Amino acid sequence: MNTGAGFGLGLGFGLTPTSVIQVTNLSSAVTSEQMRTLFSFLGEIEELRLYPPDNAPLAFSSKVCYVKFRDPSSVGVAQHLTNTVFIDRALIVVPCAEGCRFSWVDDCN
Repeated sequence: MNTGAGFGLGLGFGLTPTSVIQVTNLSSAVTSEQMRTLFSFLGEIEELRLYPPDNAPLAFSSKVCYVKFRDPSSVGVAQHLTNTVFIDRALIVVPCAEGCRFSWVDDCN
């Protein structure tokens, strides 16, 4: 039964489509080039940020990546990669609200 509520309202996402995804549970061995290659098959990438970056002096147990697509419809396709094993871990891909995209990570640079 369609209530007209729209997708994602129960998850805290509004009706405005986002073009940003957050990818978590990434192997510490993953590089930004590998992430760009993987997600470029799903749509044109405007911006990609991997944290910690490839040149980080310290070792970390996992990484997180933010990808901004030119077309918001690529976000829905990208979510289908959730639970896909990449290197040695299952990816978790979720939409990220545009208003908060990269805001907290800009302070880390």
